[in-house]
Amino acid sequence: MKSSTKNKTEGVYHEGKGKIKETVGKITNNASLEAEGRAEKIGGKVQKKVGEVEKVLEE
Repeated sequence: MKSSTKNKTEGVYHEGKGKIKETVGKITNNASLEAEGRAEKIGGKVQKKVGEVEKVLEE
C-alpha cells in the first residue's frame, strides 16, 4: 500500500473514531472523553490531508 493511501485510510479511521468518542463524551457528560475524541478527529483530518498531498506529489 502506498504511503498516501495508508495515510488517507488511517486518517479516515481516526476521524471516525474521534467523532464517536466525542459524541459519547457529550452524551455521557464526560468532558475528558469529548476532548479526547475532538483531538483524535482533528488528528485524523490532518493525516487524511497529508495523504492527499502525498498523492499529488507522487503524480
